[in-house]
Amino acid sequence: MTQQTFRIGLLGRGTVGGAFADLLEQRAGHVAAVTGLRPRITGVLRRSEGDFDQILADSDLVVELIGGLDPARDYVQRAMAAGKHVVTANKQLLAEHGEELWATAREHGVQLRFEAAVGGVVPVVRVLQESLAGAHVERLHGIVNGTTNFILTRMADTGASYADALAEAQRLGYAEADPTDDVTGKDAAAKMAILARLAFDTPVSLAQVRYEGIEHLTADDLEYARELGLGLKLIGTAERVDGGLSVRVHPAFLYGAHPLASVNGPFNAVTIESEAITEITLSGPGAGGPQTASAVLGDVVSAMIPPASTHEPSERLELVDDVVSAFYLHVDVADQPGVLAQLAQVLGLQNISVKSFVQKGLGENARLVMVLHPVLESQLSGAVDLITGLEFVRGRPRAIRVIDEAF
Repeated sequence: MTQQTFRIGLLGRGTVGGAFADLLEQRAGHVAAVTGLRPRITGVLRRSEGDFDQILADSDLVVELIGGLDPARDYVQRAMAAGKHVVTANKQLLAEHGEELWATAREHGVQLRFEAAVGGVVPVVRVLQESLAGAHVERLHGIVNGTTNFILTRMADTGASYADALAEAQRLGYAEADPTDDVTGKDAAAKMAILARLAFDTPVSLAQVRYEGIEHLTADDLEYARELGLGLKLIGTAERVDGGLSVRVHPAFLYGAHPLASVNGPFNAVTIESEAITEITLSGPGAGGPQTASAVLGDVVSAMIPPASTHEPSERLELVDDVVSAFYLHVDVADQPGVLAQLAQVLGLQNISVKSFVQKGLGENARLVMVLHPVLESQLSGAVDLITGLEFVRGRPRAIRVIDEAF
């Protein structure tokens, strides 16, 4: 029996696009057996090849792997308005224009699939949209950027500086020549905006996600953290707070029992917490052409047998900025009598107590490293401002959040 062809228009044929084309050719027979339709690329658009209007006319589904906002946004909108399903790996596009695009998909009764936009091959989008659709999610924690996780792993394992670990990541292909979006936390923030939208059913844009990166971290931070039983990751968090929603990305220390503490190298992982399920963790490779291509193909198969599109938000939760966290605090001081007493007094004025501390060095090169009990971020910021002004303090203290929860 002759199988009907399912026509795919491919926008962009770089690393991921090329890997997708190869994978589709290899797995077309299996997809045909599953769906009854044989997928085939019928047109490719890149700078030196293809015409979008012709590709659109000749396709049942469009795969967008161009990246960026323009012209990707226009192409995706036009494809869905023409009644075509769309699969994309474009997290920036969804983080900034997701509600508009999902509304277009609903209006025209087509699929907009985007598993590959978050977490590489880790199927967190499908789990949130389908497997946990009935769960009342309380919190997500995620390592959703493989580049920064590789850098921090190398700094912890070898004592390398941030600059040296970044250079190694670039040599191995884990970091781009311009790694700005990765190391500043912007890439992770875009992914957390998407995950928060799915998990909490409320609109979240990239502009609403507070984020900071890893550029300021030092090998000393990781060395002292080991003595305190901590490991350092760039963590994305989305959680319910006092009836609102906090979404943020920042470096954070984890105790060894945390399920994300052992996720190393270029791997991604997400923990999902809900009273109904307690906690589950999904992990796997976070980047790479073949891995991302696998997620794209999975979305293509899903769109060939489409369930409902991403629904309209059912909630409008207020975004919360000031949240409670434990902190690691690194203070460079001159080793003089009364230093500890004055620091304790300043922290006490802000109602901050110390859980543990380590002192290193003598004389003008002394360092105090401590873990503080949970406190509002605004209180910690006020304490850091006061400590910075003390005569014996050499430079602004470094504060890094500590995720201090039992699992």
